[in-house]
Amino acid sequence: MEKPFVRGREIIVNDKMQKGYRYVLACNPGENFAPDFTPELTPAQMLARGVFEGHYLTDCRAEFPAAWFKGVRLAPGGPDVSLNQFRVKSRQPLSVWRQKGWIIGPDVRGWFQWYCRYYLGRRLPEIDAVQIARWRSFYRHKAQILKNCPPGHTECRPRQRQALLQWAYNPDF
Repeated sequence: MEKPFVRGREIIVNDKMQKGYRYVLACNPGENFAPDFTPELTPAQMLARGVFEGHYLTDCRAEFPAAWFKGVRLAPGGPDVSLNQFRVKSRQPLSVWRQKGWIIGPDVRGWFQWYCRYYLGRRLPEIDAVQIARWRSFYRHKAQILKNCPPGHTECRPRQRQALLQWAYNPDF
């Protein structure tokens, strides 16, 4: 039986990319977000809709609630573009993320891993501020779609829409 994810619980991470990393949940899941951080989708909603070609978090599911993965199609053998909601590639390899300085602090898999941990209740104020600023700056992609696509035409700009989904913005508008 899965231990509940509640304030005060210690999470111990032992997966392919991290061994022995520990953090304590300072909040209950989905609560006490920074006022300027208002994601439109939860991690579970993002996974259910199809993100990161089904390959993200395939080896570290034990860190997160099992319910997040219920009915989610994953690709443990390697990325599969057909698993993305918009069936397009909209990501760069982790090596590029590292080169560009997008891997911050203990979140070795990038922004989405940070968001999953933040959503669960982990708080690291300095890192949280940087990641929230990155999330806020991504809104420009939504503004571009609003400017250039007729309302309801979700086939317009599929790469930008997939990217928005991967940053917890609802791409369907």
